[in-house]
Amino acid sequence: MRIVEAFPQNIRVIENLWIPMRDGVRLAARVWLPEDAERSPVPAVLEYMPYRKRDFTRLRDEPLHHYFAGHGYASIRLDLRGTGDSEGVLLDEYLEQEQDDAVDAIAWIREQAWCDGNVGMMGLSWGGFNALQVAARRPPGLRAILTMCSTDDRYADDAHYKGGCLLNENLTWGSSFFSLAAWPPDPAIAGANWREQWQQRLDSLRLFPAVWLQHPHRDGYWRHGSVCEDYAAIECAVYAVGGWSDGYVNAIPRLMAGLSAPRKGLIGPWPHAFPHAAVPGPRIGMFQEAVRWWDHWLKGIETGIMDEPMLRVWLEEWVPPSPYLEYRPGRWVAETEWPSPRIQARRWHLNVGALGETPDDPEDAVRVRSPQTTGLKGGEFYGYGAEGEGPLDQREDDGKSLVFDSDPLPRRLEILGAPRVDLVLSVDRPVAMAVIRLNDVAPDGTSSRVSYGALNLCHRDGHEQPRPLEPGERYRVRITLNDIAYAFPAGHTLRLSISTTYWPLIWPSPEPVALTVHTGASTLELPERPPSALDRSLAPFAPPERGPGAEPTALEWVDPHRTVAHDLTTNETIYSTFGDAADLEGAALARLEEIDLTVGHTIRRTFRINETDPLSAQALIDLDARLHREDWDVRVTCQTRMNATAEHFRVSAELEVFENGARIFHRDYDEWIPRQLL
Repeated sequence: MRIVEAFPQNIRVIENLWIPMRDGVRLAARVWLPEDAERSPVPAVLEYMPYRKRDFTRLRDEPLHHYFAGHGYASIRLDLRGTGDSEGVLLDEYLEQEQDDAVDAIAWIREQAWCDGNVGMMGLSWGGFNALQVAARRPPGLRAILTMCSTDDRYADDAHYKGGCLLNENLTWGSSFFSLAAWPPDPAIAGANWREQWQQRLDSLRLFPAVWLQHPHRDGYWRHGSVCEDYAAIECAVYAVGGWSDGYVNAIPRLMAGLSAPRKGLIGPWPHAFPHAAVPGPRIGMFQEAVRWWDHWLKGIETGIMDEPMLRVWLEEWVPPSPYLEYRPGRWVAETEWPSPRIQARRWHLNVGALGETPDDPEDAVRVRSPQTTGLKGGEFYGYGAEGEGPLDQREDDGKSLVFDSDPLPRRLEILGAPRVDLVLSVDRPVAMAVIRLNDVAPDGTSSRVSYGALNLCHRDGHEQPRPLEPGERYRVRITLNDIAYAFPAGHTLRLSISTTYWPLIWPSPEPVALTVHTGASTLELPERPPSALDRSLAPFAPPERGPGAEPTALEWVDPHRTVAHDLTTNETIYSTFGDAADLEGAALARLEEIDLTVGHTIRRTFRINETDPLSAQALIDLDARLHREDWDVRVTCQTRMNATAEHFRVSAELEVFENGARIFHRDYDEWIPRQLL
């Protein structure tokens, strides 16, 4: 990747700038400015997140914001209230207070001598979420946003629930957020009262995974901050970017269909990462693409970006399944509108063991009771491009599922959109789930996952008011799989696999479930996309490049691992991972010379379950973080654990905080939350 050293404008960096809120709390910003911005004001681009602009994401932020400033923008990285060096406390994700603060920050930025009054917001993940949420508030001066790896629906498409099923990511992400919220402000910025601010954070800290478990249905808690509730509220221009390997990809087609404001969508093969550095590739010049976007909407320069198709995606080709791919074969394709009238549903019927063009006797039925270990080959909910994150050969999981295979395809089949499955089914328990995988089976039998979806069957009529199932009663349900662009080669076989468990991605139902599918009456629909001449005319993206940034000095390296072990004496399977949890380029401990600070952060995850007993499920997350300089040493350790009975979830945690080797804070959490049809 090319590192750009010379820019159209020289820049200066303000290491910390205080932005006052209406209640007197000050938020801490790091600012990159063109040198002459106070004489010749420029538009501003705001990134607003809790991930600590001074240390935790410093290495990631510098190349991005330097690049924008070098192209004539005031580029601002702002710590949320109660995080990093900002004052106050943070009590949860995406609160109204967070949006209020953003509105105040934008108003303050517009009044500065270096700003011409035009503002954009951008961010990946949390910063992408709140860019959408703040856009829906319509603050004066916010002209455009760039939202990456984000969602429009906090309940149905976030890290907590999927199809009404509880994701283990709820505990993983919640534990990381819990740990990060316990970090102190930097005394070099916060000044003499830094310890008082830190104590305030620790005293107000909530066990976030338990908070989210208390809202298992789509209630007002989740509707807040879900812009899908009212797309019309967003009037500024929206560029939504993501990747097929990310957990948040479905929001982009929905935004393209739901928004009436000017909009563009871009989906590559990428994980939860910036496209200029993402694995698998191809990597693209996302920084250049962003400047084209900002130039058009914040400076009024005709860059041609809005003359291009609304939605551009990477159509993936088959490759042997691998937990790590450096590059994903495929090609760029595009649609001028979404939904595209060119794409038509192609239907297959679920017959006994087969996908057929016509249905068999609708009275036929097949049954499955999946082992609790079904799903071990599923990979991560969202990865970051590290080794071991991707889904593996699906044959082991297929063997634990109901499988429906098509005849070998006589010709190539390309799809773009969300596959849908309509099932007529019955179950033998009042609480059950159905997990569906669409696989591509090569002639040698290799099974590669193309897309998947899940539904808590108690949510068959919606996520707001779920109802228990009546054992033995027939239900017709629709399960929508993740959006995908994919080409099935001629001679390959479509496989639909249905299971009643999917561990460790999804927490199991309280009892083993037997699910019966009534064949002939159940169908699969794929969004078939015909070839388009438009695809051949697409201009290539610029090659990836970035601005300069400091290089960390690695002091300790992470020895990452990802293992699955099966104890034959207890029939217990243990899935475990270990790796770095900060933006330190694979280091467990690294020195940031610019700010005289050593930073370290690691995470260990352990998921245990017995093959036959869903109540044996356990999840354990261990996090260890450190901040150190010669006269200051802080360590935060956090262990969270989750298990369940048939009636309750139990989430417990131990938080320990050390300053200069002495333990200064310790708290145990132990919360029991009723299982509400989960």
